Amino acid sequence: MNKLLSILATTLALIAAVGCKTAATLLPNVSGKAGEVIVVMDKANWEGNLGTQARELLASDCPYLAQREPLYSLVNITPAGFVDMFKVHRNIVIFNISSQVENEGVVYRNDVWSHPQCVIQVSSHSADSALNMLVESGPRILSTIEQAERDRVITNSKQYEDHSLAPQVREVVGGSPHFPSGYKLKKKTDEFVWIADERQYTIQGILVYKYPAAEVDNFSEENIIAHRNEILQRNVPGMFDNTWMTTSTYVTPTVEFIRFRGRQFAQTRGFWEVHNDYMGGPFVSHSFYSKDNKDIIVVEGFVYAPKYDKRQYLRQVESIVYSFEWPAEEAGAEKESSKKG
Repeated sequence: MNKLLSILATTLALIAAVGCKTAATLLPNVSGKAGEVIVVMDKANWEGNLGTQARELLASDCPYLAQREPLYSLVNITPAGFVDMFKVHRNIVIFNISSQVENEGVVYRNDVWSHPQCVIQVSSHSADSALNMLVESGPRILSTIEQAERDRVITNSKQYEDHSLAPQVREVVGGSPHFPSGYKLKKKTDEFVWIADERQYTIQGILVYKYPAAEVDNFSEENIIAHRNEILQRNVPGMFDNTWMTTSTYVTPTVEFIRFRGRQFAQTRGFWEVHNDYMGGPFVSHSFYSKDNKDIIVVEGFVYAPKYDKRQYLRQVESIVYSFEWPAEEAGAEKESSKKG
């Protein structure tokens, strides 16, 4: 009987897994460019206060970039023009404004018309009510779209992963991000790993390092930056003698504390520069305790792209930083993905 039950459970699990994959494959792949959002709103509201607020929320300046770039590139489509070709877009924010709306509120959905898709609908009786909802729910709307963009990069990194790199990082800090093909190991010591995708005019780099934890102030901005500058001076030289990567003092870095899928870390954003040289660009880092709480581990992504807009390059390395997992988490994630349906 136990054997029969075991066979039955395995069979049901396989059916569920096949069902999940079938449901996903029935939807077309998303369209549109990375970092693009379709906003479904009539012309009058788009040109009025509601449209202004939507642009201030979704197209505000992307922080810590040398040139002004919007968080997202917006495309306005009227409700009448929202036809099938637009419904498969990756990110859609729909404003349903009508006196006949039964339930006012903001609804978040995935994979409505395509995969992997993010659809957010704001339903209200009036434009003023929709404006209030947009103000109140703005942070969640932004974080939902940002996570959808991030998850697409992480999925791509895992699908096209260079499996030779993560073991190198795990030897140093115990866990690792997922690195897509194109990234190469540049340097490795007992405390530091440098992995980068270097092309003719762009560099996307990931730095992973550790240092002993102190009793207090491990995640203050001063402590994080002091250790960053010390370790990078030893490990990331510039192109010429007496040059190395450091933290720019032009703009003060910011630190915020984030809980993400069971992990807690201090996220630092700022500008890097090369001491005694003119290279520089944005960086984002995550600082957190090692498994035994004895060390502080830092996973950092940085970008150098002097000829191009940097928003998407930074979003890509940031997604790799967010993909960090301990080995147990990786095994659990694989089991969980096989169960979902």
